Amino acid sequence: MKAKSIKGKSTEEIKNALIDSLSDGFKPTLAIVFMSFKLDIDAVCELLNKEKIQVFGATSCGEFISSEIEEKSIVIMLLDMDPAYFKLVFLEVGDRSDFEIAKQVGEEGKKTFANAAFIITSGSSNEIDGEEIIKGIEDGFGGGVTIFGGMAGDDMTMMGPKAFTYGKSSTKGLTALIIDEDKVELSGVATCGWKPIGITKIVTKSEGNIIYTIDDKPALDLVMKYLGLNLEDHVNTTVFNLGANYPLQLEREGAPAVMRTAQLGNIEDRSLICAGNVPQGSKMRFSLPPDFDVIETVVEECMEVKEKQLQDADALIMFSCISRYMSFGVMSSEEIERVQAVWNAPMVGFFSYGEFGKARAGKHEFHNNTCCVLALKEKK
Repeated sequence: MKAKSIKGKSTEEIKNALIDSLSDGFKPTLAIVFMSFKLDIDAVCELLNKEKIQVFGATSCGEFISSEIEEKSIVIMLLDMDPAYFKLVFLEVGDRSDFEIAKQVGEEGKKTFANAAFIITSGSSNEIDGEEIIKGIEDGFGGGVTIFGGMAGDDMTMMGPKAFTYGKSSTKGLTALIIDEDKVELSGVATCGWKPIGITKIVTKSEGNIIYTIDDKPALDLVMKYLGLNLEDHVNTTVFNLGANYPLQLEREGAPAVMRTAQLGNIEDRSLICAGNVPQGSKMRFSLPPDFDVIETVVEECMEVKEKQLQDADALIMFSCISRYMSFGVMSSEEIERVQAVWNAPMVGFFSYGEFGKARAGKHEFHNNTCCVLALKEKK
């Protein structure tokens, strides 16, 4: 399977890059598209459709095909994967729940391939529950299955992340690329590298993604006091920065901690609103701000995937949390460059509002503050 990555700041630039990539006889059948929601999604999809290229797409909070990070741009990976090896599905949450549409995706995968894998993207985390997506796909498929992906972004405007394909896009949408793993091997890892700090605390009251109390104290007050931050001025900016630099680690027995980002604070009931569910009774710790050791951990875990699962790759896809970009700054480029160097294959990626994937010793689940790396290789 051949892969080429292209980028541009406009539909016209993408058109020229596409023409150039096809000039040697390359005939892609599939495009992985990550782009700013401020640009023309329909025009880009129409351009690709004219060349009979199917589209798996998400809006983003920054995009890349190499260590050079773009903003308000379009990045595309073109693949000449045999159309018999994949199927695209787009569903939208309407009268049905997140779980129900995800279950339909899982059922579609089971009907299509005996050994299916799922690359997914979804709309807004305010509209879509990432954990319900994982549960639904697994229930529909009938067991554990490979699931990687990321929640769409929107240039950090909170105005409407969208999942899309040709002719369809929605903040409540779920786009799934279902791949036949008997024909195309997928291996990856969800990794964060954040180190815990402080003693373990207990989430004593929570509902869904809202934490009301930690150790029986108002969550917002405890977190701000613990980290020595000013609460009253610009509370949500403060909380968002907190989530980026000091994510919560939910500890589990026999599995790596899963990360949760605090997104908003409610000054009336003193609660924290997170980017994913936090079960009542969860054990949690804070995290230290990132340093270069975080990148080393990510690269080491990618090397482990390469050595034990997939030595060579035709293509790489990276879903990295926008909180990592906010925390890492210029280190983000180094992380991308070093991950790509593990397989030295064409790459495409974007900064997301949540990630789907499997930690090294964990299961496929929904993450925050995490880097999910997926390598693809066509079987001979």
